[in-house]
Amino acid sequence: MKRYKRIFTIVVDSLGVGALPDAADYGDAGTDTLGHISQRMEQFHIPNLQKLGMANLHPLKQVEAVERPMGYFACLSEASAGKDTMTGHWEMMGLYITEPFQTFTENGFPKELIDELSERTGRVIIGNKSASGTEILEELAEEEIATGHMIVYTSADSVLQICGNEETFGLEELYRCCEIAREITMKDEWKVGRVIARPYVGKKRGEFRRTSNRHDYALKPCGRTALNVLEDAGLDVISVGKIFDIFDGEGLTESNKSKSSVHGMEQTIEIAKREFEGLCYVNLVDFDALWGHRRDVEGYAKELERFDVKLGELLEILGEDDLLMITADHGNDPTHTGTDHTRERVPFLAYSPSMEGFGKLEDMQTFAVVGATIADNFGLAMPEGTIGNSILGQLK
Repeated sequence: MKRYKRIFTIVVDSLGVGALPDAADYGDAGTDTLGHISQRMEQFHIPNLQKLGMANLHPLKQVEAVERPMGYFACLSEASAGKDTMTGHWEMMGLYITEPFQTFTENGFPKELIDELSERTGRVIIGNKSASGTEILEELAEEEIATGHMIVYTSADSVLQICGNEETFGLEELYRCCEIAREITMKDEWKVGRVIARPYVGKKRGEFRRTSNRHDYALKPCGRTALNVLEDAGLDVISVGKIFDIFDGEGLTESNKSKSSVHGMEQTIEIAKREFEGLCYVNLVDFDALWGHRRDVEGYAKELERFDVKLGELLEILGEDDLLMITADHGNDPTHTGTDHTRERVPFLAYSPSMEGFGKLEDMQTFAVVGATIADNFGLAMPEGTIGNSILGQLK
């Protein structure tokens, strides 16, 4: 059985390929992120994903299946409860989540939570609804600056976000309030995946700009993952994009923040030019954050085309000892109602220049095959209590 020196695992955040059998329980019957994007677009050019077998895995209106894909492909189903980013990534690395993280998209946070946060921070809270970060600043930042009130908001993800003007509110005060919010939201009924400090500058509408002093207060994974065993073995575990926040840094030896999904791919390409042994784990969030939640079909399609261009550049520099795996963490069908993630199967594409075989693998009932395969590749046992079986032996 061949083993690889380097594994690149790229998560195209929210690229679902069809509703799971229990999707109706989540209000997501009939969803299909990739399929519905294809149906709505007149043109859709993804030649590198096509070569890897994406259209063989999922029929697409504009993209034909290829006679001989470059690698292997299958659909993965989420075993855990939920459809959020943390659950999907944690399961990918071996954790089975039985209780989904809380979201407060429809009605904002409950009065009891807001009252406790207000009392403990000493701040009047405004906002308390689902909104984009730029919209909430345009609406409420002038009031926050004038009164000292505190903007609290959420999104379709499991997050509580607090805005603070760096000059009038102050970074240290913002971080203090977020630490209190993180403590409060450890209660099971209010447990969110992340509390996020959202500092900004500017004095009036049209001038507000979020700064790079954002800080995420994430939950640590509920157990040891494939990342931990790689790190313990002295291997490189390099993250790109949101991976650091999703795992709260656990099991990582290097992290790289990305400005965009294109930037994340550019970082990955540069990492591929370096010498290392281990895993490069990449999350490309723009598909989800900029297009899926905003129900922008064309924006999502164009982002996939931009990704495909960079994917072609990465494919050109992969070596015989490299393995590339492309997958997703949930769906976010831009043609669906609402703004939430969607409960879908996700694609799994695997390729190495040294592969001799190709074709469809049996569909798998957990995302955890990804982490199990990575650990197996380096001759490591997954932590006790994790799920997933390696498919390394099938990648010939």
